[in-house]
Amino acid sequence: MLLAGLLAVVIAQAPQDWEAKEKTYLRNIRQLTQDFVRAGEGYFSPDGRSIIFQAEEKTTGNPFYQIFTLDLATGRLRRVSPGIGKTTCPFFHPDGKKIIFASSHLDQDAKAKYKPEYDARDEERKQGIRRRYRWDFDPSMDIFESAPDGTMLKRLTDSPGYDAEGSYSPDGKQIVFCSARTGKDNLELFIMNADGTGARQLTKAPNCYNGGPFFSPDGKRVIFRSDRKAKDQLQLYVINTDGTGERALTDDTAWVQWGPYWHPDNRHIIYAAADHSTGGRPNYDLYWMDVESGAKERITHAPGADVLPVFSPDAKQLMWTSNRDGRQPSQLWIADFTKPAKP
Repeated sequence: MLLAGLLAVVIAQAPQDWEAKEKTYLRNIRQLTQDFVRAGEGYFSPDGRSIIFQAEEKTTGNPFYQIFTLDLATGRLRRVSPGIGKTTCPFFHPDGKKIIFASSHLDQDAKAKYKPEYDARDEERKQGIRRRYRWDFDPSMDIFESAPDGTMLKRLTDSPGYDAEGSYSPDGKQIVFCSARTGKDNLELFIMNADGTGARQLTKAPNCYNGGPFFSPDGKRVIFRSDRKAKDQLQLYVINTDGTGERALTDDTAWVQWGPYWHPDNRHIIYAAADHSTGGRPNYDLYWMDVESGAKERITHAPGADVLPVFSPDAKQLMWTSNRDGRQPSQLWIADFTKPAKP
């Protein structure tokens, strides 16, 4: 789930200062996407040769995200979602032969939702303001499977309410996802078989949001975000796949901490946080954390917002969503990554 509204925040900082700081862990920083109104939440294919991500097209008349793949070597771009309604959270199967993503294209009212969104944007421009972004947890969202080119589309979930934010287990046999199937205000995590059968509830924290889950590289744990302590103030959690051992990794409800993703070493994560500010305005940057000790290290320092980071399969590259200078629309960025020696 791309919280695009976070990307509008800017703090004053000399370019040479933050660029120099980022060279500690990031080299060869470059923008990956540009031919979209906005783009983000990208994930690598298992072989690291391509990525899958969500983006808003410029000329289709649909203001919501669709799913695309990009070949990193050739630059070949392909839309793999139906093109109707909303989509989010794409992910490659570990064998590279399938993908999953959430979509509302089966909603009979999907196209009727376009105009209100465009009208809201027009009003923002007239008033010179931006809405506080809120993900709407569209009840028409379901998880779909397809081939990497978008063919062989198959619906995996059909429970009433929101089903989205899915990702595969390392062996490809299971999918962990967010669902409102226990009630519209109960956004819990579930694990199901990769074919959509056998769903079982993982978290039990009602009347809040639990989402953005990913299996650990060894398949034994799930990392996720939740606002169970204060509404909309996301914090990071980890839980065993059998539902035991849940614990909070962050506990600072003054700022949002979200978008965690595992490093292949099975011990560290990278995530976005706003636990520093200038003039009372938060700025979102990427942080590295040791899940066992809780020690952390700041990775990005750009004046814009850096969010939704992921590692390449070999951990040599980091990809994330950013507007870097705080003024342009969000796009995908990539860099060579050096793992912090400490902590």
